[in-house]
Amino acid sequence: MQSIVVMGVGGCGKSSLGAALADALGWPLIEGDDFHPPANIEKMRAGRPLDDDDRACWLAALGEQLQRHPDGAVLTCSALKRRYRDTLRAAAPGLRFAHLVLTPEAARLRVAARPGHPFPPSLVDSQFEALESPENEPGVLSLDAMQPLAALRATTLAWLAAGDEEKTA
Repeated sequence: MQSIVVMGVGGCGKSSLGAALADALGWPLIEGDDFHPPANIEKMRAGRPLDDDDRACWLAALGEQLQRHPDGAVLTCSALKRRYRDTLRAAAPGLRFAHLVLTPEAARLRVAARPGHPFPPSLVDSQFEALESPENEPGVLSLDAMQPLAALRATTLAWLAAGDEEKTA
């Protein structure tokens, strides 16, 4: 059984798709934001982007969470850089990624519509700057984040069932 990471920049819909997939698959949902240490949350609330050092312990914790669910789990995680994805892959061989793709403008609008979330709209641009597209990596499905949730769920479930290595939807 292989787990899946629903990835992308802030505001792309990771939590919504992650919950829909976890429900459909009967797998636990690991909400990546729940594992940020308090210092990371305060840094984001202050409008300062996280750097590689900030994310290292967070990614290690997420890898441990994946290892606790050998029968499959759905993880929501920005996974912006190749080395972050490789850290997660090392923890859970065969790990797949559903990358929700959208424009910076759409991401800013979505993030602004989430009052009280620790990630402010001012950080969206820094996520796009850090993003290393996973397009040519194995086990990655790219999805248009502006599609309806039901369509994203159906496409991802079909992809998982088919065992496709790469696809863009």
